[in-house]
Amino acid sequence: MSVYDSIRQGLTPIHKEGYPFIAISAVASLVLGQLWSPLGWIGLIITLWICYFFRDPERHTPVRPGLVIAPADGRVSAIGEVLPPPELGLGEAPLMRVSIFMSVFDCHVNRSPVDGIVERVVYTPGIFINADLDKASEDNERNGLVILSGETRIGVVQIAGLIARRIVCFVSEADTLQAGERFGLIRFGSRLDIYLPPEVQPLVGLGQRTVAGETVLADLFAEQTPRVFRAA
Repeated sequence: MSVYDSIRQGLTPIHKEGYPFIAISAVASLVLGQLWSPLGWIGLIITLWICYFFRDPERHTPVRPGLVIAPADGRVSAIGEVLPPPELGLGEAPLMRVSIFMSVFDCHVNRSPVDGIVERVVYTPGIFINADLDKASEDNERNGLVILSGETRIGVVQIAGLIARRIVCFVSEADTLQAGERFGLIRFGSRLDIYLPPEVQPLVGLGQRTVAGETVLADLFAEQTPRVFRAA
């Protein structure tokens, strides 16, 4: 293996959604550097951070019928039964919801939690409050997907945050997704809500870190009691 190949394999790919931001930041850094060199160095740091934010690493997704995989990197901020957003058409009964909060330091590429067909894609305009707050599920700008996996419908909602101002969705209704496949991205801090059938017990705990495309959130076919977690 050549030195070039070794270096290339060691670098994390950058998602194409980040290219315009990186280019603008790089040009601005060059211009500012001509005016005053410290500004150029500050711009370089910002450019490197933007490259880091838009990273798109390869993930290794567990494959087995019934597994629900985390759609986002981040921290589990809420678990419980709540009414799903009405635009998803998932009924008027409470469903099990797992919320994952993504800080500006998390990878923001979103991945499908299950194999299935995209039954519905619904964009809802809204405000931009802290995505870590529970009411963000109802008040913030969001984009909802319903994925039909076998006979089970899974709801996934991308929620914009205090800083996030752009939700990107790569899929349309009737598209087929595989678990772990990329379906969207949110820029600069946000949250994802996953709606599961009410009888399904999540296999993650509050405060736990999740890895998109790898962490198992639940098992639709297993009858398991809720897990107990402790901080260590």
